[in-house]
Amino acid sequence: MHGVVLVTGVMASGKSTVAQALAERLPRAVHVRGDVFRRMIVSGRREYVPGAGGEAEAQLRLRYRLSAATADEYARAGFTAVVQDVVLGPSLTAYVETVRTRPLYVVVLAPDAQAVAAREAGREKTGYGAAWTVEALDTELRTRTPRIGLWLETTGLTVRQTTEAILAGRERARVT
Repeated sequence: MHGVVLVTGVMASGKSTVAQALAERLPRAVHVRGDVFRRMIVSGRREYVPGAGGEAEAQLRLRYRLSAATADEYARAGFTAVVQDVVLGPSLTAYVETVRTRPLYVVVLAPDAQAVAAREAGREKTGYGAAWTVEALDTELRTRTPRIGLWLETTGLTVRQTTEAILAGRERARVT
């Protein structure tokens, strides 16, 4: 794989771990963590929650543009840019259109909601709460996210197995 690879899915679906493992398997690669761009906002940050508009949505779109531009620059320099972020619903199509580099691969990690809830319970950072529930985000993934790229049901897969599935399915992951 070369170019840009977007690894997306709900929170606690394994995006960070899988993106890092995938980048480590490639000969010249970087791991672009989308959430870094959110955390760079020191003051005036507005967290995106369901139904948010205005400034929160503008900041989310800025985050996506920044990660896409960063990925494009790394790809231009000869690296495979593995981007990892929560990009769901119609935002996935918009993100694909924002990335200029081709080939572009989209990988959607889609473990079942029970597995996500168990993973969330076992990690130090928390992404879910009153604003976001596992069930609501899982519904967003499964009902509003366009079926582009490679969708992997990863409930029973290890990180290594998931990485192998991505590499084996890279042609299905490629988008135009």
